[in-house]
Amino acid sequence: MIKYLPFLLSLLFLSIPAASQSNEKAPSFILPMRDGNTLSLESLKGKIVVINFWATWCPPCRAEIPAFLSMYEKYKRKGLEIVGISLDQKGWDVITPFIKKYKITYPIVLDDGAVAKEYGNIRSIPTTILVNKRGVIVKTHIGTLSERAFEELLSDQLR
Repeated sequence: MIKYLPFLLSLLFLSIPAASQSNEKAPSFILPMRDGNTLSLESLKGKIVVINFWATWCPPCRAEIPAFLSMYEKYKRKGLEIVGISLDQKGWDVITPFIKKYKITYPIVLDDGAVAKEYGNIRSIPTTILVNKRGVIVKTHIGTLSERAFEELLSDQLR
């Protein structure tokens, strides 16, 4: 049992949500939306942007959707924008019914992995990145965000 302790501890460490701070410019992107239009980070300049890397097959990603919907409704008039960046390899065939089922109202775009790579080679989902009004990454959170944790993530930016 003791010889497996380092392995077990590493699994525990990987399962703990993590948040970090950064002061680097958010990489720009232009990604397709389901209606055929595109969404660019540049078009959201001047807003607080929450970028969420997720997939339909990810249970923790599904678990945080109610908090995201609640926070979007609560703060979108105060300049909050949420962008869900799906990493689903099956594309819109699985994303579109998912959006309808979960009644997602914030923009969803599809990434082939290139943008995830630009944002630090995202390996764990959900990963949520907070970009301030100046386009600078101020926080990154790996793991599920509850509504309370989402509020804490935004607290400095909404003042």
